[in-house]
This record gives sequence, C-alpha cells and structure tokens, in this order.
Amino acid sequence: MAWIVALIAVVAAVTAVVRSKNAARDANVAWGRVELAERQAKAADARTAALTDEIRQLAQKRIPAAALALSHPTAPVPGLREAAEVDGGSARLLTEAVQAARAAVIEERQRVDAAARAAMRGTSAKIQSLLNQSQQLLHELQHEYDDPRILQLDFRNELALRRTQATAVLCDAWPGLARQSSPLVEIVLGAQSRVAGYERIKVANHLRDEWLAVVARAAEPLAIALAELLANATAYSHPDTDVQVTVQQSGGRGAFLVVDDAGIGMDDDALERARALLAGPSEVLLTELGDPPQTGFAVVGRLAVQYGLSCHIEPSPFGGMRTILRVPAHLLTVLEDDRSLSALAPKVVHAHTATTAGAEPEPAVEREPAAVQERNGLPSRRRRAPRPAPVRSAPAAVTPVAPPPPRTPEQAEASWAALQQGTLSGRSAPAAPPEAEHHDNKDGQDDRNRRNDRNDQGDDET
Repeated sequence: MAWIVALIAVVAAVTAVVRSKNAARDANVAWGRVELAERQAKAADARTAALTDEIRQLAQKRIPAAALALSHPTAPVPGLREAAEVDGGSARLLTEAVQAARAAVIEERQRVDAAARAAMRGTSAKIQSLLNQSQQLLHELQHEYDDPRILQLDFRNELALRRTQATAVLCDAWPGLARQSSPLVEIVLGAQSRVAGYERIKVANHLRDEWLAVVARAAEPLAIALAELLANATAYSHPDTDVQVTVQQSGGRGAFLVVDDAGIGMDDDALERARALLAGPSEVLLTELGDPPQTGFAVVGRLAVQYGLSCHIEPSPFGGMRTILRVPAHLLTVLEDDRSLSALAPKVVHAHTATTAGAEPEPAVEREPAAVQERNGLPSRRRRAPRPAPVRSAPAAVTPVAPPPPRTPEQAEASWAALQQGTLSGRSAPAAPPEAEHHDNKDGQDDRNRRNDRNDQGDDET
C-alpha cells in the first residue's frame, strides 16, 4: 500500500508542476499580447498623427501650390512629408485629392475665362464699330479743314483701333475688317502706320517681284500680326534707335518679314514663354497674360494658327530681338501691274544693282551695235562720240539729283497744311485766259504732279 501512496504523491506533484508551467506560459502570452496591443496602439497613434499632418499640409500648401503651378509652371509643388508613416492607400488618396483639386481649379478658370472672353468680345466689337465711324468722320474733316490737329486725332484713333482689334482677336473674334488682295509692301506700310513709333521703323524691300501680294483673307490678319511685332520692338528699344524691317521673298516657301530691334532683349525664361505663345497654343487664358496683360505675342500666335502663318523669335545681331514672320506660298499671289503702289512704298533693292555710295554716274553714250573689234582675241565694242546736248533755257551744268531725305511728321504736317491752303486759294482765284492756260500747260503739269505727290504722301503718313 505504501507504494500506491507514493505513486499518487508523485502524480500530484507532476500535475502541480505542469499546472504551474501552464499558468506561467499563459501569463507570458497574456503579457505579450498586452505589449503588442500597446505597440499597435502607439503605431496607430503615430499613423493618425502623420495622416493629420499630411492633411494639414494638403490644405495649407499642396493644393495652393498646385493651383499656383497652373499659372507658373516652374513653381514647386510639395509632396508627402511623412511618406514612411502613411500607408499606401492613404498616400494614394492624398495624391488623388491634389489632382481632383487641380482639375476643379482648371475647370473653374476655363469657365470664368470663357465668360470674360464673351464679354470682351462683345465690347470690342462695339468699340471697334464706333472707332471705324470716328475714322470715317475724321477723313471727311481732313478734306474740309486744314487744321493739323485732325491728323493727330486720326492717328490716335488708329492706335486705339489697333488695340481694340488685337483684343478682339485674342477673344476668338474675327479681325473686323475685310480687305482685297493687297501688295505685301503696302501691308507693311499699313502695319507701320498703326504703331506709335512709326518714324523709327525703316523698311528694306528685297522682293524679286514688286507686285507680290497677300490674298484677301490673310491680308488684314498679317497686318495685325506685323503691327503687334513692330509695337513690341519699338516699345522695348531706345527711342533713339531704329527698328529694321526686311521684306524678303524665298522661292517656293513664301515670303519673310524680319523685324530687328536694338532693345533690352529677353532672358531665357521670357524667351521660352514668348516662343510658346508664338507657337499658337490651343488655349491661352487671359489671366496668364500678366497685369497689365501683355497680349502681343499671344495675338500673333493666335493669328498664326488660324491663317497658316508662322513666327520665330531669337536674339538679334543688333543687340535686341529678331522676329521672323513667314507667309507661306499658298497665301501669296501676284497682282497685275495695272495699278500703282503707294507713294511711300519702299523701292526694291537688288544686290547686283547697288552702286557705291558717292560714285559719279557714268555719262550716257550711244554705242554702235554693229561695230565690233577684236582685242587680244576677245570681242569689244567701240564707242561713238557723244552727241552734243541740245541747248535749253535750263543751266548747262546738270548735277545728279540726290533722293530727298525722309520727311519728319512735322514736315508732312506742314506740307499737308500748305496743300490745303493752296487748294482753297486756287478755288477762290479767277479763271486764267485760255491763251495763258495753253501757254503754261507744259510748265504747270510738273507743278500739278508735285502737288499730287505731296497729297499722296500726306495721306499715307496719317
């Protein structure tokens, strides 16, 4: 019996030991669970704090920066601050929130800009109509009165009309003026007359065909685009410098209008933005043009896309900027020479006909076409003696007449006033006898031609 009691005691002791080990193990497991719960709670609190900070940054910095980047592409947009503590789902939702805010801002800006364009388009059309009526009235007053202030009013009305026309084009309106097919040099002169510093613009005509013209549908848009480029060149260059305009013709590729100024130039960012505007982007918001808005390049780019023109800008050898406006061949035509160009149209300059400055012209002699001699095996013509000049009442010594220097606006104004005064005096004078009229017919013809030339120049310079 003693061994039974001992066995029971051993079993009881083993059971107690097992129970104590199980209890200790359960206690360790429970304690581990408690520590795990505490660590999970701390990690959740950290993630919550990090997410809260990211949401705060989203509202205060990321969304405003994304909205600013729409107008200034170089502006930085911050990303997640604590990317390691924010899980992938939360980070993705925060990024989608920025993109959604950006899309909403773009949509709202487009809606507001479209409403502004519609308002400005209607207003520009009304103002343009009133300015055209004022221009017609001023032209009638110029034929009735010789007050030079009317010319100044007409020129300022032309400047206001150009600005209104450019605003209308920028707001997707048509130029507002229909023209016939016009010679290219006259379009250049028309654009020059719309610029405040027109007297500083020097035009060089290098066309091979004097009657090269622009088709009717592109004549006025080309004049508007060139006027904007000339206005930009004169505005950003010194008043004592000239703006050079070169009209060139290229075989098979159209014509080129090259504008060079000696202005302040552009930095890299401004040059890149100017090229982007001249390329004709699909949409240019009015709010992106600055305050006050700088619309020149945007207007040229819009016209280039609509009418098939192209424009490039680069640094100029004169120190400023050079803009090259290309007119493609399908927009050009050749007019018949049954009409006369403007009196102010620059003459065609050919390189092979240019003479040395100050060189005396070779006296005209009559050559004998049939008399050919041989000199050193090469044919040569011999000259006849020059015929004696007929005796005239004019002085014998005739010097070559140098071309008159370009007139200033004040001289043109004085010529116009004198012409008006002479016209009024001539109308009020009694009629001449028939004999005297016939006797002075030849000499008076030259005087009338000179008066007509002054009349044409005065009209063009207004």
